[in-house]
Amino acid sequence: MPAPRMILVLSENWTLTDPRDLPALVRMAVEAEDAGFDGVMVSEHIVLGPGSDADGLMANPREYALPGNQDPATPWPNSLLLLAAIAARTTRLRLIAAGVIAPLRHPLALAQQLATLDLLAEGRLVVQPIVSWHPPEYAALGVPFERRGRLLDEHLAAWEVLWRDTPASFAGEDYRFEDAYLVPKPYRESGPRLWIGGSSVHPALLRRLVRYGHGFHPLGRPTDAELTALRDALGAAGRDARALEMVGGIRPTFPDAHSPAPIALALESIPGQLARGFGTICVKPSQYTDDRTEVGALCRDIVRRVATM
Repeated sequence: MPAPRMILVLSENWTLTDPRDLPALVRMAVEAEDAGFDGVMVSEHIVLGPGSDADGLMANPREYALPGNQDPATPWPNSLLLLAAIAARTTRLRLIAAGVIAPLRHPLALAQQLATLDLLAEGRLVVQPIVSWHPPEYAALGVPFERRGRLLDEHLAAWEVLWRDTPASFAGEDYRFEDAYLVPKPYRESGPRLWIGGSSVHPALLRRLVRYGHGFHPLGRPTDAELTALRDALGAAGRDARALEMVGGIRPTFPDAHSPAPIALALESIPGQLARGFGTICVKPSQYTDDRTEVGALCRDIVRRVATM
């Protein structure tokens, strides 16, 4: 069994870096590449509003903030600009924009931004388009929250046309354009690699993944029944489920509410994930150290440990 591809999560590491020191995140990406990591991941919000913390904050601020557990004042720098800075400082590292809240933009504008970033990175961009979960964010931007799924579907269809055709035309319920010249195109003719994910394997997710997806990145651990449904849907469409990148991750066991977790214990879940087909593993560094200067050593230690599993 091959060693997993390791991804360093750069979002929500504010116990480790100053939110205004964005160059520190770029340096962490360089250190991850030097250590042998496969990619870095950056998520996004544009704005948060009241109620984003309605379910309470995490007991330990190093933990992942789930929907309803986010302080409205959580810093969220622009993910695509940050990945562009990382692209300029790296040569091999994949740049994973997970997830891009597509319905909050127009597909023409977002398709241009993604194409430019993918071209700058020479094909290293991975995009996970999502609808997200926070109604006040949609309200602030004047986008109907209840139509977010339909809007995402039209984004995906419009991107395919825009990245393929010159000129490109599209007619949907919410977005329409005719003879649009989007140039330059992405690095690949088919556009950036696309991951699809969500909190459950529902029919809309399966439809999007089968039609557009190169990877599956769920929120949490899908059940065996959900994985079977995923494989069955791919097979029915004539796709080989083994070619789909399956994205998992390690989770910490914190000793208390004030300290990072031991990395060795978290890594013990990887063989089980590999056995279920998850060959790409995400790691959030602030869960395992409070010292910014230790991130490079942490990445090297992780690569060494997983190579011997």
